[in-house]
Amino acid sequence: MSTEAAKLKCAEHKISLDARNFLEIKGVTEVVSFDEQTVILNTVCGGLAVDGMSLHIQVLNLEQGIVTVDGRIDNLSYYETEHNEKTSKGGFFGKLFR
Repeated sequence: MSTEAAKLKCAEHKISLDARNFLEIKGVTEVVSFDEQTVILNTVCGGLAVDGMSLHIQVLNLEQGIVTVDGRIDNLSYYETEHNEKTSKGGFFGKLFR
C-alpha cells in the first residue's frame, strides 16, 4: 500500500477518550482479543492495544467500524500488523515447498 493510500485509510480512523473512562474508536476492522485489562483491535491504521482496569466493550459494530470501551483506560498503544509477503506465503512450509 502506498503512503498516500495509507493516509486516506487512516483518515477513517478516529479515537475519542472522555475522562479516561469512556473510549470510542472508529475505523476498527477486527477485535483480536479482550479481557478486563486489555482490548486488542485491528484498525485501518494498524493494531491498537488498550490497557486499563475493569474494561468492558459496550458497543461492537464492525460493519460501521465502531467500538466503545468503558472502564479505566491507562494506555493506548499502536503496533504494526504483519501482513507482508513472508507471513502470507505460509511461513516455513511455504518457503520449503516453493
